[in-house]
Amino acid sequence: MSHPVDLHVGRKLKQIRTLRRLSQTDVARKLNLSFQQIQKYEIGSNRVAASRLFELAQVLDVEPSFFFEGLHDNENMPPKNDAGLEIVHALAAIKDEDVKSRIVTFIEDVSGMTVARRG
Repeated sequence: MSHPVDLHVGRKLKQIRTLRRLSQTDVARKLNLSFQQIQKYEIGSNRVAASRLFELAQVLDVEPSFFFEGLHDNENMPPKNDAGLEIVHALAAIKDEDVKSRIVTFIEDVSGMTVARRG
């Protein structure tokens, strides 16, 4: 059985990878790993060493602490009705990169993120 912290770190890895529109293969190549290793990190079956966590943070342009945010919230489980997480999972399931990109652009426009990033 995987440790709850490993599961949490894996969920955060998948979340940020998906938001950055990167595949497991994209991330793996940047770290000279197999996509299967990234997959194992994401499901929590393999622990992420501190040095690898630091490298992942650099590749994904986040602080290493990002992977631990929310760790103590809701007993290490994602909220059952977290719309943001549902969107991330649904977006990850879309295979057509053009469609995926248009949806992300729409969400950014509606949320005002595009304006904030350009501003």
